[in-house]
Amino acid sequence: MVGNLLLRGMIAGAIAGVLVFVFAHFFGEPLVDQAIAFEEAAAQAAGEAAEPEIVSRATQAGIGLFTGAMAYGVAVGGLFALTFAFVHGRFSTLSARGTAAVIALAAFVAIILVPGIKYPANPPAVGNGDTIGVRTELFFLMIVVSVAALIAAIAFARSLAHRFGIWNGAIIAGIAYIVFIGLVQYLLPPINEVPENYSAIVLWRFRITSLGMHVVLWSVLAVVFGMLAEKRLASQGAVGRPAFR
Repeated sequence: MVGNLLLRGMIAGAIAGVLVFVFAHFFGEPLVDQAIAFEEAAAQAAGEAAEPEIVSRATQAGIGLFTGAMAYGVAVGGLFALTFAFVHGRFSTLSARGTAAVIALAAFVAIILVPGIKYPANPPAVGNGDTIGVRTELFFLMIVVSVAALIAAIAFARSLAHRFGIWNGAIIAGIAYIVFIGLVQYLLPPINEVPENYSAIVLWRFRITSLGMHVVLWSVLAVVFGMLAEKRLASQGAVGRPAFR
C-alpha cells in the first residue's frame, strides 16, 4: 500500500515539476535576466572584470531549470505521499482528497510561507557572498522551528477539542502558533543586503514569483495526488484506514 502511494506521489510530483518549470520559465527567468543585468552593470561601474560564464543562460533557463524542477517535484511528491500514508485515517476522518489538501496547505504555510516572511527569496545581485552560510543556517532554522511549532499546534488543537470543540480548539491552537512564530521571527536577526539603487519592482516581482512557484507545486500535489490516492484506496477498500499499520 505504502509503495503504491509513494509511486503516485512521485507521479504527482513529476506533473507538478513540469508545471513549476513552465511557470518559472515564463515568469521567473525574465526577472533573473534583469537581476543579472544589474549585477553586471554594477561590476562594470566598479571596474571589476566580468566573471566567465561556466553555464550559458540558455542552458540554465532551459534544461537546467527543467531538471531542477523535476527532481525537486518528484522528491517532494515522494515525501508528500509518505506523510499522507502516515496521516490518512489515523488523525482524521477526511477523505483522501481532503487529507491531501490539508497536508499541502499545512506544508506550504510551515515550510514556505512562514520562513519566507522572515527570509524571502532573493534574485541575483542581492546578498553578500560572505554571509551565505549564516543566511542559509537562519533560513533552515526558521523552517525547523515553523514545522515543529505546527506539529505542536496540531497536537494542542487535538487536546483542546475534547474540552472546547474541534473548531474552537483549532482557532486557539492557530492563534498560539501565530503568536509563537511572531515572537521567533522578532528574535531572529534580520537580513537586509539589498544593494542601493536596486529595482524594487524586480525584487518584489521575483519574490512573488518564487512564492507562486510553490503555490503551483503544492496545489498540483494536493489535487493530483489526492485524486490518484483516492482511486487507489477505493480500489483496495482502504478508504479511511491508515496505510501504515
